[in-house]
Order: sequence, then structure tokens, then C-alpha cells
Amino acid sequence: MADWPLISDLGPLGALPTAPRLARGFTGAVLSGWGLSRLSDVIELLVSELTTNVVRASTGPDGHPRYDTAGKLPLLWVRLLSDHTRLMVEVWDNLPEVLGAPAMRHADPQEESGRGLDMVDTLCQEWGWESVAGWSGKRVWALVSLG
Repeated sequence: MADWPLISDLGPLGALPTAPRLARGFTGAVLSGWGLSRLSDVIELLVSELTTNVVRASTGPDGHPRYDTAGKLPLLWVRLLSDHTRLMVEVWDNLPEVLGAPAMRHADPQEESGRGLDMVDTLCQEWGWESVAGWSGKRVWALVSLG
């Protein structure tokens, strides 16, 4: 793993429709503090897409949040890391893989959604996801060059 001297975390946040907006605000503030405001539009879009995916996976077909068996909301976390040449966006969640495994698809032109991971793929150098040993959810990440 790379040495990331700049790290900032947000969360846990309930996986509710307000979470992406909060994550974008956090991202803009962190990037400004790191002197990387020029990347705000791209990084905020990446954060928004990745957190929105968690919110959608956390929402039942009836439009209401899915609660776990203990009556708790799914949660998400956002982490930004930089080594001064690259910036890593991470979005962690505690959803079971069956609900939240990211999968790229190619939406039909008339569809209103389904293009998020295509945008992520276009905006970053590399992205991916993984289950993490000892963690009930997953980590989705995107890497962006600062050059």
C-alpha cells in the first residue's frame, strides 16, 4: 500500500438520500484545505456517484431505507487520501455484498440512471472494489492523478 500523508475521513453516515450532498461538501472542504480546489468538480462527482450507489443499494423497492435485523440503517464512510501525486477516494459501507456489489452496466439512452460507474471509469485512472476481511461490507475506490 502506498504511503498516503494526507488522509481525511467522514462518517459514519446513514445511507440516506442526504449522504451524497454531505459527502460532496466534505470533499470540497478537504480539497480546499489541501490546496487541490482545482480538482473539486471531478472528485466531488466521484464521491457523489459512489455514495449514491450505497444509498440506492440501501433503499428497498418501496423507496424506503432497508434496515438490518437489529433495526439499524446501513452506514457509509468516505475517505480521501493523497500522496501529492495521486488522490484516492474510498467509500466504505456495511451492506452485504448481495445488496451492494458494484457492477458496470450500459444504460439505454431512455433510462434515467445506470451511468454512474461509467462516469467513474471515465474520470479516474483506475477504480475497483473489494470485500475486506473482518468487515461486513466493502470498500469502493477510485484513483485520480494530480498531474
